[in-house]
Amino acid sequence: ESILSRIRPFDYSQKNAVLVPAAAVGVGGMLLYWLRSGRKIKIKTIDMGDGWWGSGERPFKRKEDASIHPFKIETSDKEIEDLHRRLDQFRFTPHVEGAAFHYGFNSSYLQKVVAYWRNQFDWRKQVEELNKYPHFHTTIEGIDIHFIHVKPSYVPPGQVVRPLLMVHGWPGSFYEFYKIIPLLTEPAKHGLNEGDVVFEVICPSIPGYGFSEAPHKKGFDSVATARIFHKLMNRLGFKEFYVQGGDWGSRITTNMAQMLPQSVKGLHLNLVFIPTRGLGKMIRTMLGAYVPWLVGFSREDARRFYPFVQKNIYDILRESGYLHIQATKPDTAGCGLNDSPVGLAAYIMEKFSTWTDKSFLHKDDGGLESKYSLDELLTNVMIYWVTSSIVSSMRYYKENFSKDPDLSAHNRVGVYVPTGIAAFPQEIVHVPRVWAKDAYKNIVTYSYMPRGGHFAAFEEPRLLAQDIMQFVQKVEKL
Repeated sequence: ESILSRIRPFDYSQKNAVLVPAAAVGVGGMLLYWLRSGRKIKIKTIDMGDGWWGSGERPFKRKEDASIHPFKIETSDKEIEDLHRRLDQFRFTPHVEGAAFHYGFNSSYLQKVVAYWRNQFDWRKQVEELNKYPHFHTTIEGIDIHFIHVKPSYVPPGQVVRPLLMVHGWPGSFYEFYKIIPLLTEPAKHGLNEGDVVFEVICPSIPGYGFSEAPHKKGFDSVATARIFHKLMNRLGFKEFYVQGGDWGSRITTNMAQMLPQSVKGLHLNLVFIPTRGLGKMIRTMLGAYVPWLVGFSREDARRFYPFVQKNIYDILRESGYLHIQATKPDTAGCGLNDSPVGLAAYIMEKFSTWTDKSFLHKDDGGLESKYSLDELLTNVMIYWVTSSIVSSMRYYKENFSKDPDLSAHNRVGVYVPTGIAAFPQEIVHVPRVWAKDAYKNIVTYSYMPRGGHFAAFEEPRLLAQDIMQFVQKVEKL
């Protein structure tokens, strides 16, 4: 108070009265950070280790079967009849007037979704759609791993095909990548000629999701997943490859880069996990509201980041209730979802509303059909339903957050492989490049995407494909 009373007589505004002492503290903090950053950095890696997630004890005498088997998704009359019976027994709860999606999935719109699901949605047709790409199973660390592996239909002489592993998150699935795969494997055919970059794409299902077997032991986290996916790529004959991910896929592919950086040629992300706590971040957040350039924020960073409390506290609290449940007692909530297809659809599809665009909260239909079709949304739900995998997918939160509550432990192991970040404007949180550099030490590209949200490959496949290609093109020139 004494300091501020001396400042005010000089006709400083209240804003400047706060800014001056904050700036003094900020300069001191940045000086301390600069002095500390001058120390020689020793590159660390995450220990790869080993694991066993199968049922019972690990058979030490028998070597694990490393063969890869073709797999085909199938359905049956019994499966469809059971679904229809449950849909017919849907118990409707009237929504609050004017609720839109503020209370969660609007029940009047849910009635429309259920009616479409029961009377028009053709699961057999969607199974054929899912089977248009080659599916495989292989056993790694005691559990069956499902993946699709798509190669270009034609490769011109001299053309180098680059392997790309793409990893989904929750509540998504490998199906999220169905629209981006042809853009990456046959770019010229779709008007994308970014330096003749062509990929063969591998999309695995995280263990416990969809058609990948759920771990039978406690402790299966993103590091264990990263190790299994490294083994998968090695089994496919790839010694060096690119990786891409959002949501949990971001965490998993980041761990892959930290675990075996010599195998990951480049890491592309559409979401990064960076904690905002700590004195340094607090000071930079305060200063960034007034002088963003001083703390390394661009104008676009400031536009996406502020007002800070609204965008980084209120919005996150509103959208993260599910996270606390799944990080503590996933099996309890999961029981109802695994038993009720309508409950499952509401729980999953609601995320495709507000995580795609925050303004969809105010729409009675959640804006769902403005970005996706009901066939696409229900196909993703059906992957969880027919495999009874919602509970095991929810457990992934408990396994990760119980060990690392703010997902920051691995940030102490820097990522030194070339990294590309696609920052979509409707993502749940925005991480400025200057903050991303705290963990990702070799950012080759950082793109402010013009539109799109959390489910980038599913929502804006062309934008994401272009950004991946431009990133890889730059890495290849390094």
